[in-house]
Amino acid sequence: MKKLVVSTGNEHKILEIREILHDLNIEVLSKNDIGLKELDVEEDGKTLEENSLKKARALSEKTDYMVIADDTGLFVNALNGEPGVYSSRYAGEDGNDKKNCEKLIKKLENVENRSAYFKTVIALITEDKEEIIAEGICRGKIGKEPKGQNGFGYDPLFIPEGYDKTFAELGHDIKNRISHRALALKELRKIIERL
Repeated sequence: MKKLVVSTGNEHKILEIREILHDLNIEVLSKNDIGLKELDVEEDGKTLEENSLKKARALSEKTDYMVIADDTGLFVNALNGEPGVYSSRYAGEDGNDKKNCEKLIKKLENVENRSAYFKTVIALITEDKEEIIAEGICRGKIGKEPKGQNGFGYDPLFIPEGYDKTFAELGHDIKNRISHRALALKELRKIIERL
């Protein structure tokens, strides 16, 4: 069984990836599982691609397994693509999911156009150090207030196209089918199957 190490300690992410890749002959491990909990890469790239490649390369230098790293951003059209590459630290370095959502709601007060999209870029580095990029985009809009208990990040605010509920209300089963990360992982799945 091949091993795939994910450049994260985030258990939500690991579970999501395991669910989507569950029937491949691959064991999905977090960087913590292989003793690299302390590996922390500064995400100072100008794009999601730069950040995901930077994280994947740092991890790949420390292991012979296949590795992946991802970066995700929420791009709000009326805010010229904000928070974008700064999504996880939108409310500042000491921000958190709640503060990030509050800042976004405040910035969109009285704004009609609430269209937005989530984009995930996954960088895969194979055992042979080949670099491959997969990406997924999920379009939708930003709700006026947080709703729902499931999910993390901006999930309580983001209403995907074709739905009238937020990711946090829709739950994992639907989110894991239609989300930006799910779409990027499906792309990644095809790549891994080819390999």
